[in-house]
Amino acid sequence: MPVSIIDQPPIEVLREKVDSRYTLVVAAAKRARQLVNQAPPLVNPNGKKPVSIALEEIARDLVKYERTRTGIK
Repeated sequence: MPVSIIDQPPIEVLREKVDSRYTLVVAAAKRARQLVNQAPPLVNPNGKKPVSIALEEIARDLVKYERTRTGIK
């Protein structure tokens, strides 16, 4: 069953979880890469793509990031 755009966390909610849009993009991309590499999802994947799962995890505060001088961990 296709996932509609309504099922995605609103950008306003996601922006409250990070310090910038750049951080959001990098954190979501890194988490999505982990999911592609077989890391277990922290939410019900329900047929969603890795980036959608990563964004949902960020919105629910299940994924944390650490800002370093060289990037984001």
